[in-house]
Amino acid sequence: MNINTPLPAGEQTKHRTVQDYIDETPMWADGTAVTATPMTPMQWRIWSLAAAGKFFEGLVVFMTGVALPLIAQEFSITPAQHGLVGAASLFGILIGALALGGLSDVFGRKFMFIAEMLIFMVFLVLLSISPSFPWLIVFLFGVGFALGCDYPTAHLIISESIPSNSRGRLVLAAFAFQAVGALAGTVIGYIILKNISDVTSWRWMYATAIIPAAVVTAGRFFITESAPWLFAKGLVDRAEHEVRRLLERQPPYPKTVELSRRHHHAAHGHEPAHYGVLFHAKNRRATILASVPWFLQDLGTYGIGIFTPTILAASLGHATGQVRNLADLLNNDILAAKGAALIDVLLIFGILFAVVLADRVGRIPLQVMGFVGCAAGLLLASFSVDYTGTTSTLLIFAGFMLFNFMTNLGPNAQTYLLAGEVFPTHVRGKGAGFAAAFAKTGAVITAFLFPILLADIGTKNLLYILVGTSLLGALVTWLCRIETTGVNLDEIGR
Repeated sequence: MNINTPLPAGEQTKHRTVQDYIDETPMWADGTAVTATPMTPMQWRIWSLAAAGKFFEGLVVFMTGVALPLIAQEFSITPAQHGLVGAASLFGILIGALALGGLSDVFGRKFMFIAEMLIFMVFLVLLSISPSFPWLIVFLFGVGFALGCDYPTAHLIISESIPSNSRGRLVLAAFAFQAVGALAGTVIGYIILKNISDVTSWRWMYATAIIPAAVVTAGRFFITESAPWLFAKGLVDRAEHEVRRLLERQPPYPKTVELSRRHHHAAHGHEPAHYGVLFHAKNRRATILASVPWFLQDLGTYGIGIFTPTILAASLGHATGQVRNLADLLNNDILAAKGAALIDVLLIFGILFAVVLADRVGRIPLQVMGFVGCAAGLLLASFSVDYTGTTSTLLIFAGFMLFNFMTNLGPNAQTYLLAGEVFPTHVRGKGAGFAAAFAKTGAVITAFLFPILLADIGTKNLLYILVGTSLLGALVTWLCRIETTGVNLDEIGR
């Protein structure tokens, strides 16, 4: 392959942006253009390290569902404290996304990419040796705090380093590892329960992530800084250097990188970069689109995800009705983990479809369709309450499986993708961080209130409420729609 791209005479190195270099496609020797831009080793390294962060989020958050009965037994907690366990890491994500996510606009994407994993490792070690229930909540919050930073930072460090025409599928392919982590968390929990018959076995569940997290942390020291961020900050020489590192390939191309100073001044000259900018008329619609549907989606996804083992244990009828000893508790937890693992598989299938379709169908159609599908799945699951035996089991499994498939095809994937695409570079971290934080208020509310509402109003009424929030998510998405499929991120906000 002859790596040359025809450009107008004299324009090879003039008036070019970072994304222009990243998006440049080669052509064959006969002049036939190649339709895709080949990824470099550095681009793949960035992608894989970001995907690992999403894996850890799914692993830790969904593992809590398996660990919760054992935690409750060891610390003799009340139903309200059950909610605290589920909500602690989610509240940490909320605060972390808001407090740390925006710092990537100040200190850089790479700096925060490393910092978040260091924080994650420290609190993961502390979590596995928690001496009491209050400390358990503090350490779960700390783990979530680190993962909250990962929401905007991982997305931005990928999307600002890869070609526009493959951005959707590559960002979502990394995001898919959240679903892989969710399944892994459930499977690891099951394996540990089968081999360590002790009430403290939940500690080993969390400890399994410590060494992999250390490896990922080390890897993040050896990636490039986001060249678009450097460019937006006026550090044009450093941006050119990082573009050369990012696009290093054999044979070497491009041989020189020269970014347009004039373009930088026109694009980012005197624009402010504080949180208030997100609510200016120029960005308000983007802020609503990035935040509100994600909030509504998290109401359902985290409530169903964290408490799927609990709901299944109550609905399937195979668990021990009255827990008399540790053996009964472990038996119930193992049965619930099996059912949860089967349902979690549909999360992976859903995100795989999203990866394939995001750059073809578009973000907005998939998000609207996904919300409607989530409502259908929750409505189907609600019918199980009116039946018993095999019919009830089939309805709840079918409903939850449809929900998990449609949420990852649509809102769970697309809200994450849109939040990192609809804002200008100089406030992209703050915008994506605010959207993730706002969304996690829904997750925290659900995680805390879900066990209480489950006991007070019952499964059916609770599922009806989530049907309504899903349909509202579809409506807000359509009314505030901004399609970003294939859009050059340098052009956002101009």
